[in-house]
Amino acid sequence: MDTELDDARKELDMEFTQVRDNIDKIREKLDHVSAAGPEDDIAALLEELEDTVHKVRTGGLLGGGAKGHKKAREKFFEIKGTPL
Repeated sequence: MDTELDDARKELDMEFTQVRDNIDKIREKLDHVSAAGPEDDIAALLEELEDTVHKVRTGGLLGGGAKGHKKAREKFFEIKGTPL
């Protein structure tokens, strides 16, 4: 069980690192919205922000995103025997 718990912890750490790294993409898009002026297309900038947040949350086409982290976290705590 120790190797199973270790593997689950590694997966949890990897998913967490991915999400944390992708949060910078959200900040970048938010900065674009914050820096926008009256002549900028705020709706388009907000749409880009929404798309980025969605990809970070769901993982887009290839990644697990925050949903992957949630599943890895649930699995880790299940193996550990600790309630969420």
